[in-house]
Amino acid sequence: MSNVIACIDGSSAMAAVVESAAWASSRLTAPLTLLHVIEEGHASARQDMTGNIGLGSREKLLEELAELDAKKGKLLLEHGHQLLDEAKRQVLEKSQVTDVAMRQRHGELVESLLALEHETRLLVMGTHGEDHGDGSHIGSQLETVLRRVHKPILLTPDSFAAPQSVMLAYDGSASTKKGIELLAKSPLFSGLPVHVVMVGAESDTNKATLDWARDALQQGGHQVETAIVAGDVEPALHQYQDKNDIGMMVMGAYGHSKIRQFLVGSTTTAMIEASKTPLLILR
Repeated sequence: MSNVIACIDGSSAMAAVVESAAWASSRLTAPLTLLHVIEEGHASARQDMTGNIGLGSREKLLEELAELDAKKGKLLLEHGHQLLDEAKRQVLEKSQVTDVAMRQRHGELVESLLALEHETRLLVMGTHGEDHGDGSHIGSQLETVLRRVHKPILLTPDSFAAPQSVMLAYDGSASTKKGIELLAKSPLFSGLPVHVVMVGAESDTNKATLDWARDALQQGGHQVETAIVAGDVEPALHQYQDKNDIGMMVMGAYGHSKIRQFLVGSTTTAMIEASKTPLLILR
């Protein structure tokens, strides 16, 4: 069975990641896996510090470095175990989810996620990692994950509240049409009102594609609102979201209009950093 996989680290977003993953696991009736990755760069303290010193001194230094590597590796392993134990405790105490697994891997984050992709239904991550403790910047590896992992990704800021409504940033592209079809069928948003919002002109073409989206979602049992808004993509969508008190935004990864800019370069960073609520990326 496909799992909800939550990436656990020491960042300030960890509690929110745990809460949002438990919420998704419950809605999807899917097992929850808590994943902690010890990256190779963090696990090793070894550097070439020997230079041209004598043979005996060099051997002693290498031995000391090896001991330091081993000690640091054990500490990182224990730290990861503690993070996973705390995350599991939060899930069991604060949600109805009982099917919780814990996994710890060594290696690069992206490679670890790709190795688990075949068993992933939804990936949950914080919008910034533990290297960005103030929450002012997204995680350094997030854009790489978004480009390479081909599963839905739920990005969570430092706080999480179960959404009472959801908004899809829609542009009529193949990926956002797929998003409509997924929303219509998925239990993740069952019973929640859905807003479908386009940024652009009030043209007959845009109105027609919104009508298609509304009909597809209504057939899935959703209450649907549609809107066309003007302006730059990021502020226009967030202004609509704020005005309508929408708890989560959903967007396709690669469209063929302005929406495509979300996952290309600096616009991605601006969109994610400006988000005060969880953001679900559909692939």
